[in-house]
Amino acid sequence: MVDRVVTGAHYGLRDWLAQRVTAVLMVTYILFMVGYLLLHPHLGYDQWIALFSSQVMRTFSLLFLLAVFYHAWIGVRDVVMDYISSAGMRLTIYVVVILALLFYVIWGVQILWGM
Repeated sequence: MVDRVVTGAHYGLRDWLAQRVTAVLMVTYILFMVGYLLLHPHLGYDQWIALFSSQVMRTFSLLFLLAVFYHAWIGVRDVVMDYISSAGMRLTIYVVVILALLFYVIWGVQILWGM
C-alpha cells in the first residue's frame, strides 16, 4: 500500500479552481457582449466609444483579459509539464509564454486606458 504524505501542494486543487473561476468570468463577459450586440445590431464607432468609455466596462474588460491570460497560463503550464521532458526546453517555453502574456497584459491596459 502506498502512503501518500500531503505536503501542502493540494495536488492541483488551487489551479483547478482557478481555471473554473476564470472560465465563469470569461463566459459572463462573453454573454454580456453577445447580449449587447444583439440588442444593438447596428453599432457605429460612436457607440463603441461610448460603451468602452465607462470605467466599469474598462475594468470588466481588463478582468476578462487577465482571466484569459491566467487561464491560458495554467493550461500551457500543465500541457508543458505533461509532454515536455527536457527541463531546459520546459524552462524556455515557460519564459517565452510568460513574456508574451506580460506583453499582452501591458498592451491590453494601454488599449483600454489609452496610455
